[in-house]
Amino acid sequence: MKTLLILGATGDLTGRLLLPGLAQLVATCRARGLKLAGAGSSPWTPGQWLDRVDTSFADAGLRADAAGKLELKRVLESTSYHQVDVTAPGLLAALLARLEAPVAVYFALPPQVSQKACEVLHPHDVPPGTRLVMEKPFGSSQESARQLNELLRTLVPEDHIHRVDHFLGKATVLNILGLRFANTFLEPIWNRNHIEKVEIIFDEDLALEGRARYYDSAGALRDMIQSHLLQVMALMALEPPASVNERDFREAVGTVLRASSIKPPYRMSTRRARYTAGSIGARRVPSYADEPGVDPSRNTETLAEVEVHVDNWRWQGVPFILRSGKALGTKRKEALVTFLPVPHLPQGFTGVDSPNQLRIGFGPDTLEFDVDVNGPGNIFSLDRVTLEAELNASDLLPYGEVLEGVLTGDPLLSVRSDTAEECWRIVEPVLEAWERGEVPLEEYDAGSSGPASWAGSARPRQPHGAVEAGQ
Repeated sequence: MKTLLILGATGDLTGRLLLPGLAQLVATCRARGLKLAGAGSSPWTPGQWLDRVDTSFADAGLRADAAGKLELKRVLESTSYHQVDVTAPGLLAALLARLEAPVAVYFALPPQVSQKACEVLHPHDVPPGTRLVMEKPFGSSQESARQLNELLRTLVPEDHIHRVDHFLGKATVLNILGLRFANTFLEPIWNRNHIEKVEIIFDEDLALEGRARYYDSAGALRDMIQSHLLQVMALMALEPPASVNERDFREAVGTVLRASSIKPPYRMSTRRARYTAGSIGARRVPSYADEPGVDPSRNTETLAEVEVHVDNWRWQGVPFILRSGKALGTKRKEALVTFLPVPHLPQGFTGVDSPNQLRIGFGPDTLEFDVDVNGPGNIFSLDRVTLEAELNASDLLPYGEVLEGVLTGDPLLSVRSDTAEECWRIVEPVLEAWERGEVPLEEYDAGSSGPASWAGSARPRQPHGAVEAGQ
């Protein structure tokens, strides 16, 4: 890529995530010769844009070597800002024609604005080699995702479309795949015969933080579970791919999601809640309904939990519990695998023999494995110990990894078109049931662990059925 064009250049996403990620990429000389252009509807001066880029690049420059500092300086000296309404016919096309091709166009915009910008483009407006980078949520339903996919494919080939999932960096993906498929003691028991349940949790101690314009029309299910957590689930559940190249890997992900569903009745398989006023540490948090820009009548959930089932031989009967929420007292970003209890413990042992658990932490990537061993003193008493390890981390921020994939044409971290549609297929029936009021919207105090009624209410594993009964 010769040029990176960021649409929505004056927005929060660009300043907080995209530019710092790009700065690391440039500072490590992995974006040589790249030109940066920003575009937005705000009447920013060149100086305002330069200040924003310079602020993001400053920290990366402190850690860069001489070559990296020269690259950062070169990008700063050549960057430009363009005030343009990208939804107006002809204006985005004219901007693309002025930039040095090929161009990677990053849509750091609300989804509806991104779609409108693509609708006013024509195939002849898009120079050869252009890549289109779309933020989540990709569409608002399975049908809208399908229509958006068809629209994008009229503009560029499928392998030039990057549907971004920054939640999963390349190091995280490879850490999970390496853990699963490089250890002979683990992969043979990674199935319904040995695993009771898999929980994937993303609990934040942040509240709305001024994002009402987007979040109040999305909610926790659309914002996190529909996109990010279903992708993590697919990594935990996929069959061994032949390789970790994008074709084999993304096909394995798609196969898992096609077999996945949330089963009715949804009042049993899903839960939702919204935070009320409370305290997170020393910080007082208002009720979500009282946050600026929130429409309480939307009944937007800030905490969602769903139970997904993967209907295949490996996972039949094993619940995958996906949960994400805001304004919670404890920050948790992890996948938790609970193994089935041993079928028989020899008489004479004392103490509690609880099921073994494996935790994979995200950001930083960590590994914890709980095992029962003979305790100190009384060798007949079982005690719980935890084996811990830190997994290898990337030297880039998540958005740096995303941009590296875009600029080098590596779609490994990009969500494939059919996968984006499958994620909507899985959650759409739940969203419709919630809109009909079939599942109550509960409440929890900000700073708590969630509604009191959820405490200790883990769902039991359903029996496998006749096939397993005969084993």
